[in-house]
Amino acid sequence: MRVAYVVNCFPKLSQTFVETEVAELRRRGVDVRVLSLRPPTEEPRHGIVSDVDGGVHYDVESFLSGLRSFRPQLVHAHFATEPTAVASELAAEVGAPFTFTAHGYDVYRRPPADFGARAAAAAAVVTVSQANARHIETVHGVDPERITVLPCGVDTRRFSPGARRADPPYVVCVARLVPVKNLRLLLAACRLARDRGREFRCVIVGDGRSRDELVGLRDRLRLRRMVDLVGPAPQREVLAWWRRATAAVLTSDSEGMPVSLMEAGACGVPAVTTAVGGAPEVVEDGVTGLLAPPGDAAAVASGLERLLGDAAFARRLGAAARRRVEERFSVERQVDGLLALWADVA
Repeated sequence: MRVAYVVNCFPKLSQTFVETEVAELRRRGVDVRVLSLRPPTEEPRHGIVSDVDGGVHYDVESFLSGLRSFRPQLVHAHFATEPTAVASELAAEVGAPFTFTAHGYDVYRRPPADFGARAAAAAAVVTVSQANARHIETVHGVDPERITVLPCGVDTRRFSPGARRADPPYVVCVARLVPVKNLRLLLAACRLARDRGREFRCVIVGDGRSRDELVGLRDRLRLRRMVDLVGPAPQREVLAWWRRATAAVLTSDSEGMPVSLMEAGACGVPAVTTAVGGAPEVVEDGVTGLLAPPGDAAAVASGLERLLGDAAFARRLGAAARRRVEERFSVERQVDGLLALWADVA
């Protein structure tokens, strides 16, 4: 099968799900051509990128001529925004159907004004959580029969449990440093847990426009010795942090489907997360982790204290998290679903 992918930027450190998906498709023998609307500007890069670099194109002006020679059977876009608009135009020119995956910001915070029209023109709409699907149906007016829920998958062979010997224990958060991730809430929760006598280190992996603000707040809360903002990291370093962690944490105000919690679960790490978007589809309260109401620092702190203070409880939830990811959120399962959908529409 020949498939053209349209994305905003490839590779992008915060969108490992695209790289993982493309790599798995190629492993299955699918001929994938990636059309990136913008060249990459950030470092470091994930090691998986070397597996897919050869089929990435950045010259927007030559996309159409390249596709005419490639003759794709289908064009797929990630995000309902500009990539879907471009995919629709290219697909019409080469006489192929197109599909797109809607994730988070393009569903809730900055959806295209004509989301419904784009969905109607597509052969199918993919989204990453049941919560997204309900929102797309009720807010954007898309027929639920045209929506397929396929969570982004993680490589469970690579993301797997490792020995944890950290003392004090580590709490790890992998997130972009942007307002929607509400890392101010995480810092407030860390302060509450510390003031109640809990000893731990919190590591925040990621970068973004809120970094200076968060560093300032961390220092004002006198958390410099407890909280490290280590910056962006390639996948191998993220994996090392998960294998060191006792607990994962995510305090977002909005989520499509949090891949970082899937990675944590694949490594056997239970999570404390705010119950927003698709997060409760990954974290089942009291089974694979703990849920907290959005904006509730005390609930996040209490959840972390429970995981850090009861090793047997944390191990039990971590083992269940690993099983849940293997059963529901592996990249193999995701690509199985994609290929079945594309076989129908192509």
